Amino acid sequence: MSAFASKSGRAVHPQSPPSGAAPGGNTELASLFECPVCFDYVLPPILQCQSGHLVCANCRPKLTCCPTCRGALGNIRNLAMEKVASTVMFPCKYSSSGCSATLLHTDKTEHEDTCEFRPYMCPCPGASCKWQGSLEQVMPHLMSVHKSITTLQGEDIVFLATDINLPGAVDWVMMQSCFGHHFMLVLEKQEKFDGHQQFFAIVQLIGSRKQAENFAYRLELNGPRRRLTWEATPRSIHEGVQSAIMNSDCLVFDTSIAQLFADNGNLGINVTISMC
Repeated sequence: MSAFASKSGRAVHPQSPPSGAAPGGNTELASLFECPVCFDYVLPPILQCQSGHLVCANCRPKLTCCPTCRGALGNIRNLAMEKVASTVMFPCKYSSSGCSATLLHTDKTEHEDTCEFRPYMCPCPGASCKWQGSLEQVMPHLMSVHKSITTLQGEDIVFLATDINLPGAVDWVMMQSCFGHHFMLVLEKQEKFDGHQQFFAIVQLIGSRKQAENFAYRLELNGPRRRLTWEATPRSIHEGVQSAIMNSDCLVFDTSIAQLFADNGNLGINVTISMC
């Protein structure tokens, strides 16, 4: 529910194979760890069937027998393959999307969790939308599927959230377009177990983490002889806003503060985007 009024990453580079290993040889070694079921990599801890065949940790719980020999799946550790795996540089799982990084298995998961080539999830909160795609597809998706989101032009606008006294958890969302980019403004109201309500306001960029570092935003609540301000770097939609909300790394205020700045149940938040 929303209504609005207008006022006017860490970069990852390819790593070299371990000393003495040729790139082609490393590729061949990595191929030995391909899971026969999903074709992802079998990484430590590595378990084998009685005949020595491997399957990855994600597929193994779904299987009743070895997919290669149909033998029993035991709990036998293959320590030799684990030792070999510690020397192999594995490609990022998003290599087909353009990532050229190769990593040790101990660094692989952490990199993939933040890889800029990872598909973007729909940034619209509260919609339970399962869409994912490339960065270039995010705005067309929002415009075609989430048409109720209003977009305002300009670096200085007012985000007007209506009916903030509605019971329960509520999200208000709008888009702000400036500097050739789109920013998503989110106001989220959460109701705690004791009935206490809190509001969280944050801005995220429809873009990468590296692009987000080029901007700053300011959120401001204004009332008679009072002002509440928050300034920060926008989050990339790759990160999402939930971690920031959980850590209160955003504009946070409770119901009593909201009432100080609201007008007939409507809350206006001044939003200013600037380039660093």
